[in-house]
Amino acid sequence: MSHDFVDEAEFFSKSQRKREMHALQEIGQQMLALNSQQQAQLPISDDMRAALIEARRIHSNEAQRRHLQYIGKLMRAEDVEQIQRTLQAFDPTSRLHQQHFHQLEQWRDRLLTDTEQAFEQWLALHPQTDRQTLRQLIRNAHKEADQGKPPASARKLFRYLRELSPLTSSPP
Repeated sequence: MSHDFVDEAEFFSKSQRKREMHALQEIGQQMLALNSQQQAQLPISDDMRAALIEARRIHSNEAQRRHLQYIGKLMRAEDVEQIQRTLQAFDPTSRLHQQHFHQLEQWRDRLLTDTEQAFEQWLALHPQTDRQTLRQLIRNAHKEADQGKPPASARKLFRYLRELSPLTSSPP
């Protein structure tokens, strides 16, 4: 009586496969919860992007459940770790998001105090920046500070930096 033994390292129980599939579906749900601008930043394939767009169109609960299973199936071909890092960066409670937020605050403060050197460094790291807009926001923030007004322009500057900065910008 001969038995072909399966290498235990390659053996996955049906329960294990189901847990993995549910985990991929959970990631899919997290991606669906993002707004379209955040979804555009996800490192995913065109097929996955199309599936996420299609999911927004579906209203039937059963159809949504089946489509989520399809998204889970597509997730097998994706770089799940990279997607999870990106999702974590969108989560305001995550360490990565908070670190990015603090880096942007440091950039804003440097741009307001050490203007020219910080300005050139920012442009070197973010060439898509509109120089004129950035200078105007800095100038308005200085004017408000000199007049003792609330820092509305400093907040606008921060929002502008956040729009321009990828999730993993280098620290100042």
